Amino acid sequence: MSIVLAIFTVAGVIDNIATVNRLKKEAEQAYKNGDYATAVAHYRTLVDSLNVEDDNVRLNLAHSLIQAGDTISAQRNYSSLVRSDDDQLKSVAYQQMGIIASDKKQYEESLATFKEALKADPANEEARYNYELVKELLKKQQEQQEQNQDQQQDQDQQQNEDQQEQQDQQQQNQQDQEQEQQGEQGEQTEDNEQGQEQEREQQGESEQSPQDAEEQNAQQGEQQQEGEKNDEEQSASPLSERLKEMNISEEKARMILEAMRNNEMQYIQQNRRRSEKPRDRTKPDW
Repeated sequence: MSIVLAIFTVAGVIDNIATVNRLKKEAEQAYKNGDYATAVAHYRTLVDSLNVEDDNVRLNLAHSLIQAGDTISAQRNYSSLVRSDDDQLKSVAYQQMGIIASDKKQYEESLATFKEALKADPANEEARYNYELVKELLKKQQEQQEQNQDQQQDQDQQQNEDQQEQQDQQQQNQQDQEQEQQGEQGEQTEDNEQGQEQEREQQGESEQSPQDAEEQNAQQGEQQQEGEKNDEEQSASPLSERLKEMNISEEKARMILEAMRNNEMQYIQQNRRRSEKPRDRTKPDW
């Protein structure tokens, strides 16, 4: 009975090995044909279902996954291989992880990963080439970042200068407006003062006292007397002849004329005083 079981067990192992080998060949052929989905399916069966512990199978699974577009799963399988005892296989795993980081423009991480690939296998020329390439890309990226920072600083500085210039211009405009308003107010005040001065002069003229009016009238009377005196002197010769005819002396005639002038002056001054009194509107004009 035990002999039969042993035979069945050996047969099962043989069948399992045959299945593994068949799936490996089919997965490899699918990968070569570009049928990455089929390759992924076969390699997953080997790893997950048949529990094949072969680093080469897992590496091929990661290669198939990255070709199928599943970068996350591929990176996870590559990461599990960095603990492999096979240095060449470990170097390839690091190299592939560096390529994934480089595609994401994570150049510092990519450069560090290629360094690990070269440590694992210094003969890995592809990893060395990628290391030098990413090193140049990282340098250009840093230069571009510095240039962008300088441009941003220049833009910020220019923006600050523009804002300061705008503020200065606004302050200057405000000062000009205030000075203009002060100038207009000063001119208006000066005009008001001149107008008030004119009004005071007019009021002073209109508020002339009766005494000043009498003095002005007296001056006018004196000027009139002087004019009449001059007229008399001019007509003295004909008048003396007429006085002789009327049998009146010149001295008497002057006295009579002087009395008439005095009466006339009194009459004029009385009329002026009456005209200065307000008229009683309850009485007729006559």
